Amino acid sequence: MMFMCCHPSLPPAARVALTLKTVGGFSVDEIAAAFLAESDAIAQRLVRAKRQIREQAIAIEIPAEDELGGRLDSVLDVLYLLFNEGYSAHGGPNLTRAELCGEAIRLAEILAGNPATDQPAVHALLALMLLQASRLPARVDVAGDILLLAEQDRGAWDQKLIGRGLRHLDRAASGRTITAYHVEAAIAAAHAVAVNDAATDWGYIVQLYDDLLAIKPSPVVELNRAIALAMADGPASGIAAIERIEQDPALARYYLLPAALGRLWLEAGDPERAARYFEEALIRPCSAPERRFLERQLTKCRPHAPR
Repeated sequence: MMFMCCHPSLPPAARVALTLKTVGGFSVDEIAAAFLAESDAIAQRLVRAKRQIREQAIAIEIPAEDELGGRLDSVLDVLYLLFNEGYSAHGGPNLTRAELCGEAIRLAEILAGNPATDQPAVHALLALMLLQASRLPARVDVAGDILLLAEQDRGAWDQKLIGRGLRHLDRAASGRTITAYHVEAAIAAAHAVAVNDAATDWGYIVQLYDDLLAIKPSPVVELNRAIALAMADGPASGIAAIERIEQDPALARYYLLPAALGRLWLEAGDPERAARYFEEALIRPCSAPERRFLERQLTKCRPHAPR
């Protein structure tokens, strides 16, 4: 069905949005969050895609085997976003939706096992998802509250998934093209093989984010690089890097930008400035566990303030 919806006559972004809506069952708001876009813009994109299908009489049918390759990139984008929604839900009572992660992995495994779609990029994406999924049980505590990477019990990370992920990452190296999935999987692998938080090679991870920016420039990637830079060189470096993208319109509703600044200013010893950023993060869309996390961080900044 994903290959059917990812018709090459449609613009790439429309293919992905329509497939998430039709196959993934995503709401317009969820698709908008995935694209860092306004819901109205996504709704219009879906309307235009449906109109194009109707006016051009585009047949939504199973493509021939020799047509699969031309649609594969959009299908991988759909699986990537499907997994991401499962890994960090944009709304609702829970941080994660394990069933979405599992379904994305299942579908990627089907692609990896089919000779027509057994491509390095497929193995790279599958490696990324398996390595990320290995941490799902450790991402929240018994109350469902967020645990940061440094707080997670690495003994709870699923070593079988890590092993499978590393094997698919090896298989992904067989091609000549390095995709964003290859680099993101390498970042996930750097975390997976570190025996503890202190052993994480943050300098190497910063280099990988530089590689990722060269392939897939994005303010979200720049934000993640800034956080890694802070881990490698201290909070001042991370703050300076984030401030360069602070006014990017694509991040206007992205709660993680002010949340990251709040965390770094708290580490830098300025709890009042940190509190202002956490308050800013709290007015942006986020899930219930993310909101509780931000409220706990705000309490750390102003432990005696009335709530």
